[in-house]
Amino acid sequence: METGLAGQRILVTGGSGGIGAACARAFAAEGCRVVVHYHRGRDRAEAVAAELPDATVAGADLTDEAQVEALFDRAAPLDVCAAVAGVWPSEDVPVWELPLERWRATIDANLTATFLTARGFLRRLRGDGSLVLVGSTAGLFGEAGHADYAAAKSAVLHGLLLSLKNEVVRIAPRARVNAVAPGWTESPMTRGLVDEERVRAISRTMALRKVASPEDVAAQVVALASPVVSGHVTGQIVTVAGGMEGRVVHE
Repeated sequence: METGLAGQRILVTGGSGGIGAACARAFAAEGCRVVVHYHRGRDRAEAVAAELPDATVAGADLTDEAQVEALFDRAAPLDVCAAVAGVWPSEDVPVWELPLERWRATIDANLTATFLTARGFLRRLRGDGSLVLVGSTAGLFGEAGHADYAAAKSAVLHGLLLSLKNEVVRIAPRARVNAVAPGWTESPMTRGLVDEERVRAISRTMALRKVASPEDVAAQVVALASPVVSGHVTGQIVTVAGGMEGRVVHE
């Protein structure tokens, strides 16, 4: 299917990670010129960029305002931004034991970083464009032991997304903002946590008893970015989680 993305310039944040790298490859397959962002994973980002025609890499700490502004100055002009970068703290900690330091770090890495990314992209937007945010099913259903992460992703998927889709048309009448909410996905962030036994446990709330691949998520990011496939779609969340519900489907 024609996506209308050929020749467009795309920034993928978190491009050195599993989902981000899959997004970079998927956009390149559509003929896009991709900027692969990284924070600490420069070698991984360069390896991804080396696979792709006309791709570049750019580093920045997305919680640092000055670095984000510099990133967008280097990457501009952009047609699409896929805000994939995020951090899931692996340790299970209930709220009554959750340190304020971790709370603030998680909110910064997931919500503040997404805000600064969206702002950097929209400040330099010329003409129509598309911003795709990546949240999590934790932001839809909550996640016990990870209230910090769930709160950040919920803010991204609801308050931020719905505000941005109404604000962006003030500067670009046909610009769009959408989001993808992945569930459990095979990636470096979840490595070691999705073995067969774990999958059986976590998939009790899912119709499809498997976890997603990064490519499953990337396909939906590209579809939402496409002015052909999703030209009249904005403010929407596509959940990539095998039919996950907030209840047990399989005993």
